[in-house]
Amino acid sequence: MLDDDALAEAVAYTQLRRLQSRYADIVTRRAWPELHEIMRDDCVITVNLVDDEIHFHGPQAIGDFIGGQLEQFDFFEFVILNTVMEIDAAAGSASARMYMQEARQNVADGKRSDTFGVYHDRFERDRDGAWWFARRRYQSYARTNGGERARGSGDLTVFALPEIPLDQLD
Repeated sequence: MLDDDALAEAVAYTQLRRLQSRYADIVTRRAWPELHEIMRDDCVITVNLVDDEIHFHGPQAIGDFIGGQLEQFDFFEFVILNTVMEIDAAAGSASARMYMQEARQNVADGKRSDTFGVYHDRFERDRDGAWWFARRRYQSYARTNGGERARGSGDLTVFALPEIPLDQLD
């Protein structure tokens, strides 16, 4: 039997998974204006591409960046592979680690490439009960887009898997 706290956490988990899925849908469809519906205006997004780290402030800035990057692909799909969460439903806050893959095909040469990465997210719930992305950190950990291989001899360039403890996300 579930107590009220367990039920509140289960409901929050479902709402947060829907938020993550909505993000994947928005990016796949390249529907950048919809980022304003899931991401706080003051959300800080850090994108660590291993060889470069960029900081964005708000949904407009990150949408403009991702949109520009995706122009090189005639096919693109954002796929959520797995996610883990720590939720404080009573406080209206949560943290998550979400593993993802980008499946894509280049406009220029028709070649397929993939990127694998992880998001470390901080969520906050507003007074109306809606959950929002409040802080995001992304880092690639493997990709097939060329360059020297960091480890191994396969088709992927593999980097160290980043992990930030969920209780240390700000």
